[in-house]
Amino acid sequence: MRAYAARLRRFPRAEGANEPERRTHNLFEAAAAYVAARADGDEDRIDEASAWVSPEALSFGVSELACRAVVALARERDASPGAVARDLLGLPAA
Repeated sequence: MRAYAARLRRFPRAEGANEPERRTHNLFEAAAAYVAARADGDEDRIDEASAWVSPEALSFGVSELACRAVVALARERDASPGAVARDLLGLPAA
C-alpha cells in the first residue's frame, strides 16, 4: 500500500495542475480544531473543522481526543480515568 501511495505522489495530477495544492487535514487535526472551536463557541471554526473529514472520522477523532485527555488528567490528578470522567461531567462519584 505504501509503495502504491509513493508512486502516486511522484506523478503530478493532470487536472488542476496549475492550481495551488490544497492542504488536507487528518482526523486528529480536525478533532483538535473542532473541540477547540466548541470550547470557544466559535461556530465558523466548528463548521470549518467539520468539513475537513467525514462525520464518522470526526466522531472517532473526538472520541480519541476525549480518551487521551481523560487519561492525561487522571495521571495529573493521580486519580482513576473513571473518576476523572465522572468529575468532568459533573456526575457523583461511583
